[in-house]
Amino acid sequence: MIAFISRLFTLFFILLSAAFGLLVAIWGEPNEKIWGPLWQQNYNNIPLGGYIALSLFAISLLIASWISMTARAREAQATRIVKQLIEPDFVLPKKQPLPKPLKKALEQTSELIDTQRKSLQRLSNERAEANDKIIQERIIAERQRLARELHDSVSQQLFAASMLLSALTETDENATSLKQVEKIVQQAQLEMRALLLHLRPVALHNKTLAQGLEELIIELQQKVFFHIEYELEEMSLSKAEEDHLFRIAQEALSNTLRHAKASEVELLLVARDDLAILRIQDNGLGFDVEADKSTSYGLQNIAERAVEIGCMYKIVSVPGEGTIVEVKIPLHKEEEVNDTNINSG
Repeated sequence: MIAFISRLFTLFFILLSAAFGLLVAIWGEPNEKIWGPLWQQNYNNIPLGGYIALSLFAISLLIASWISMTARAREAQATRIVKQLIEPDFVLPKKQPLPKPLKKALEQTSELIDTQRKSLQRLSNERAEANDKIIQERIIAERQRLARELHDSVSQQLFAASMLLSALTETDENATSLKQVEKIVQQAQLEMRALLLHLRPVALHNKTLAQGLEELIIELQQKVFFHIEYELEEMSLSKAEEDHLFRIAQEALSNTLRHAKASEVELLLVARDDLAILRIQDNGLGFDVEADKSTSYGLQNIAERAVEIGCMYKIVSVPGEGTIVEVKIPLHKEEEVNDTNINSG
């Protein structure tokens, strides 16, 4: 608003100065005889000079409004394009006119982001190839973490169940206590299954991502209380991408087991528009993403793995309606993947 007012009065004084210069050029230096009509001739009690000033102000207002609207439109367009820069399939729009400096800056930024994304993917591939030397250390660390979580969650719940069972002999509210015990034991079972889910190997062991996910889902369907719908497509991904996406799926399913209380879960692994899309959706309790993002180990793990392979991710959750975890990563052409494997070999 301040910029608009400043622009308005600047234009008004410029036009006023131009009009004064024009009158000086036509009438000569100001004198009462020649210049007198400007304030002596009145129309509706407004002198001629007042009409000229009002006209100049109106013109200034129109020009200032047009400049402001044009600037806001360009700013909104630039903001929209900049936000789209991080998308893997970003293409600079050709039909929308952009100032050459802005267009050049956007092209350079897009190239830089694409270069950084490819660099992250290459580094992840290299690290995945070298991971065999440290897998045992990771497995030990993961098992230690699971042992702590088993102690902090399942053990405590089973202890609470034993306390309630002990109380059954001292109270007449047996039915209520038994229901509480049943809920605690069921939750303990879910916690145990979710934690055991993490004990699966980090690597897929010569299986494709689709094969590994199908095996995981079939195993889970025999143990969980909710229904799992899935659609899995085979696609060309690097070893690092497959391993990270598999772990992201494990983490999302584990969170669903432990916290969501869902009755339906849908898992998709599909290829659309040169993108590999992994989506896990449930109809559970949901949560506040912003409030839990900094404290949830599972959410942090998903975010770190997604960034590590240079892909886009989003976690959308609505309390009472469910949660969606979605990861998108550009697909490689078959020859590009083969070249990468040859070079790394």
